[in-house]
Amino acid sequence: MTKLPFGKANYTLMIVGVVVILLGFFIMSLDKEEFGFGALGLTVGPLIVFSGFIIEFFAILRRTGQDSQSNQ
Repeated sequence: MTKLPFGKANYTLMIVGVVVILLGFFIMSLDKEEFGFGALGLTVGPLIVFSGFIIEFFAILRRTGQDSQSNQ
């Protein structure tokens, strides 16, 4: 069996990050102001999308428990 490049926790965090990003875009689409210039379109939605990308960043850089033990 081939070894996957990430552990289960990494893939779980990646899925959570994608869901958070999609949630942020959905929240931006809920803005009723013209051209999305309300609070949801300019502040809340982008902050949630940004937090989703931060989660993705940590999901990629997080070491699995097995890898960190083998390096010691």
